[in-house]
Amino acid sequence: MSQLIHKFFLNDNYMVLDVNSGAVHIIDELVYNILDENGLQNIEEVIENLSDRFVTERIIEAYDEIQYLVDSDILYSEESDPDILDYNKENIIKAMCLHVAHDCNLKCKYCFASQGNFKGERSIMSFETGKKALEFLAKNSGKRRNLEVDFFGGEPLMNFQVVKDLVAYGRELEGIYHKNFRFTITTNGVLLDEDKMDFINNNMENVVLSLDGRKQVNDNMRLTISGEGSYDVILPRIKRMVELRGDKDYYVRGTFTSNNTDFGKDALEFYKNGFKKISIEPVVAPDEMDYALRTEHLNEVLKEYEDFSRQYIELKRNDPDFMFFHFMIDLDQGPCIIKRAVGCGAGSEYIAVTPEGEIYPCHQFVGEKEFLLGNLDLGISNTGLRERFKSANVYTKKECRECWARFYCSGGCHANAHYANGDILKPYEIGCEMEKKRIECALSVMASLSEEE
Repeated sequence: MSQLIHKFFLNDNYMVLDVNSGAVHIIDELVYNILDENGLQNIEEVIENLSDRFVTERIIEAYDEIQYLVDSDILYSEESDPDILDYNKENIIKAMCLHVAHDCNLKCKYCFASQGNFKGERSIMSFETGKKALEFLAKNSGKRRNLEVDFFGGEPLMNFQVVKDLVAYGRELEGIYHKNFRFTITTNGVLLDEDKMDFINNNMENVVLSLDGRKQVNDNMRLTISGEGSYDVILPRIKRMVELRGDKDYYVRGTFTSNNTDFGKDALEFYKNGFKKISIEPVVAPDEMDYALRTEHLNEVLKEYEDFSRQYIELKRNDPDFMFFHFMIDLDQGPCIIKRAVGCGAGSEYIAVTPEGEIYPCHQFVGEKEFLLGNLDLGISNTGLRERFKSANVYTKKECRECWARFYCSGGCHANAHYANGDILKPYEIGCEMEKKRIECALSVMASLSEEE
């Protein structure tokens, strides 16, 4: 039987999450002790176990309150029938990662794209191929109106004229197909200048800016082609980009490795530089790499999340605009059961397109020929692979079925699972543990801040 609740104590908050309903309760120490993750014990057992610590009348009162939540189906609630999961039966595509450049002007040590070429030849997407990609998305999006396109690389600014031309072409397609393209771009910032910044700010719904935090951390991993650190080149450009961006969406995105498990300091460095919307992601790399995160690093990483969550709460109290991606959680308008179960939609609703027009499940699979879905001329020809990704959800992954966090992480990253275990149905264990801690931190942050409203 899968776990029905998860309780934890963090940042002075006793909390319990009802796994299946998604309800989150801030509780007191008594209720915390009454609740058993395997199910609610009868009142006699509870009194016998707790009478040496709590007054019997208070135990009975608390038990009655818990029983009310159980009867209201927001505590120990039963899971939905997985048989109702009918995911994307029309094979609609709603988002595309458009690889406009398989080339890069940095050579980051941890780059999954092999310094931009994705284990192939360096190449640049033509305008004609990009047009086909946008047309493919529009034609295969069914009745969905809002479509997402992320200009990606390598480094997309190395092919900036094509980016500009494709945005203009996308606006033409909007009228023809009655769609709305929401463009984003992911860049290392090296080529940012005022003209590019103006265009991005006027045309991109979001921009992701890559930087790893402190100068020594960044320059250890994010190197220029000449082998020097990139921090002094990138930082002023990113600062200017964020300044011009104003209240529009952006993220300054870092990567932490075994060399900086104290990544909270990098997050604080971002904040000191005026970056209010930030993300620092764990590297995923083979164990033999000296910078890889291994099981031996897990305890210090989890502690760092907890430590930074306390600092984050204090910063948020004085600056509500500060946002750390992994500590953001929406409890009011959570996604439907299908979305909670299937996650990002890679290989089905979401695809990546290479400069040559090849189609892959997502950017992290690009170059892995066993994961080639098809191409822009022939469409999705490897339908068996598509079905494999469509069926990868929290109900078909053994470890997920038993995990309390399944409806928050939605089964985790397929690529991480593949590269760690050779199987998209077998989650990346270290990533799972980090995700569970991030969820606890996010909930405790929300609880701490809500108490002051």
